[in-house]
Amino acid sequence: MCGIAGVASLSGSSRVTHDQLERMCSVIRHRGPDDDGIGIADNVGLGMRRLSIIDVAGGKQPIFNEDRSVRTVFNGEIYNYRELRKELSSKGHTFGTSSDTESIVHAYEEYGADFPNHLNGMFAIALHDSRANTLHLVRDHLGIKPLYYMLTDDFLVWGSEVKVLLASGLFRPELNVDAVNQFLTWEYVPGADTMMKGVHKLKPGEMLSLDLNTGQSSLVEYWDIPESPGSARNDADWADEVEHKIVESVRAQMVSDVPLGAFLSGGVDSSIVASAMGRAQTFSIGFDDPSYNELSYSKEVAEHLGLDHITEVIQPHVVDLFDSLMFHLDDPIGDFSIFPTFLVSRLARKHVTVALSGDGADELFGGYETYVANAMAHRYEAIPAAVRKGMIEPVVNRLRPRAAKKGLINKAKRFIEGAALSPELQHCRWRKFLDNKTRDALFSGDALQDLRTPADAHIVALFDRAGDRSDLDRSLYVDVKSYLSDNILTKVDRMSMAVSLEARVPYLDKELVELAFRVPDTLKVNKGKTKVMLKEIAARHVPASCVYRQKEGFSIPIKNWLGTQFRPLLDELLGGSRIRDAGLFDVGTIETLKQQHLSGLANHSHVLWSLIVFEAWQDKWLRASTSR
Repeated sequence: MCGIAGVASLSGSSRVTHDQLERMCSVIRHRGPDDDGIGIADNVGLGMRRLSIIDVAGGKQPIFNEDRSVRTVFNGEIYNYRELRKELSSKGHTFGTSSDTESIVHAYEEYGADFPNHLNGMFAIALHDSRANTLHLVRDHLGIKPLYYMLTDDFLVWGSEVKVLLASGLFRPELNVDAVNQFLTWEYVPGADTMMKGVHKLKPGEMLSLDLNTGQSSLVEYWDIPESPGSARNDADWADEVEHKIVESVRAQMVSDVPLGAFLSGGVDSSIVASAMGRAQTFSIGFDDPSYNELSYSKEVAEHLGLDHITEVIQPHVVDLFDSLMFHLDDPIGDFSIFPTFLVSRLARKHVTVALSGDGADELFGGYETYVANAMAHRYEAIPAAVRKGMIEPVVNRLRPRAAKKGLINKAKRFIEGAALSPELQHCRWRKFLDNKTRDALFSGDALQDLRTPADAHIVALFDRAGDRSDLDRSLYVDVKSYLSDNILTKVDRMSMAVSLEARVPYLDKELVELAFRVPDTLKVNKGKTKVMLKEIAARHVPASCVYRQKEGFSIPIKNWLGTQFRPLLDELLGGSRIRDAGLFDVGTIETLKQQHLSGLANHSHVLWSLIVFEAWQDKWLRASTSR
């Protein structure tokens, strides 16, 4: 695990220097505090910061092939490197280290541009072939590890975080206004775009190849979730096969030369991972608000499994973390759970260097209530419009949101809000936070002209790409390709790496993902129940009281804290004069959102928090950079 950086100078425009790469690597020291590595050849510079996990003594990067014509730096872990090493050795390749990194260069020698398909793991790779004078950037199949880049006629610059590109000194950042609408709508910028013009991210399963002689580039998708119907078998056989594959993935991802543990919420996903590990050290956090606190469940699971379990309770003074966390949100996300994710990572890092996580299971096995809400929507829309619009919706809209995390009233209000959005978005409309009416009021007239991409465009395109899968599997496909990669995995990567902790995600083993999409729909979501089969698997190992309970999610009571601990931040970053001077948003609309939220008339926490993060992001990464 580490962070990578690099520059390729094209057309003889400038020289890549050691000092330049040092600057780029230094801003991601948190990703790899143990070591660094820099190499420049043919005006291509590769750099990295290393968190030593496997072959601590011998895995220093860049790593070369036998004749040093191919070299690589990479961020992540190759879990099948031992099998690859054996296979490649039998074909005549000679290995000089015991690291997983070296399997990459030899796989490239043997399989050429198809080499990513021979890797099973999480990775962001930069590989330079000096003989062919080509450069390849590769991101893993599911997008677990990030990779950002900017390509112009004069250079290609890349890195594990956007700040790496800024540190190169090759460009001045400029706001991508079109992306702001996407961010406020979904709490992340989807697909290849970022909040900065010209800065892109490789999407999951993509490889960017650059001919250094001509400057010509190609961007290809080397892997996608296959459409492969499952074979006929009974429910118990499906559960047995899935459980076997989960255990196999967990065991493969426990390979480490440093201390290793796991996050444990006490829910289905993390409990299955913890049970597959055997005796392990686990970590969880809770909140002083009881409606957000799951510590009793994690403690019950840990006691049942005989785990060494360490916990911590979060207090509202997490507001003190805001400024420091913005350093790690140079590619911003508006997800509230950055705070608990950071804090549980910090807790784990006091004891281990690697932690396994349960992320990904919801998107593979149908864990979100949005799938149930979408099914309910069909029945709701069958009610005569006069009854829906004239009776039900006015009554629900007049209800004041409750302070508790969920509950019937809060769910009803969210359902009615989602029901007003386009059915074309299917289940995704239940997590869309900025509707078109509010968007038109929020952005200034000039800014609206720059919003060229409909916020829903990536969702509609992904549903189309999902092909002939079932309705549920199409929804799961969309979530894996958007919400999981652009929000969940981004959050986990940033917050774990902020404390130099490697987070591994066993559910996102490539083969397990492919298996999950062969499992019948009825074993995922059935009769209003989510994650049907995974709960059955969990119940084989942990108490049923921890399995068959309401899903809480990993969040904080931000909707309440915006009026208390976070109130100064709200007033400072969304103050009238500041917003007016910037000219991007309408002051009156923001004031209305604030007052309705603070008075308890409505819950605008998602939009308000995303606005706060955006304003802080501008201060940290746009305004500060352009003023230098």
